[in-house]
Amino acid sequence: MKTSTDRMLTRIKSIYLYIKQRGTVTTNELVEEFGITQRTIQRDLNVLEYNNLVESPTRGKWSATKKKTQVS
Repeated sequence: MKTSTDRMLTRIKSIYLYIKQRGTVTTNELVEEFGITQRTIQRDLNVLEYNNLVESPTRGKWSATKKKTQVS
């Protein structure tokens, strides 16, 4: 069984890849796509934003930054 940290990191990675693929997405789109609460999505987005992987040019809308990443 995966630890809660492993599940969280897997979810954050999935959210990042989803945003990167789609371009710009709303917080509500992420809630619907991943089936988790808006608060959980916001916490995950905060982690991604802290690491300069996503940005919110407009309130409630998110896009990937141009930071180079290597996803494994």
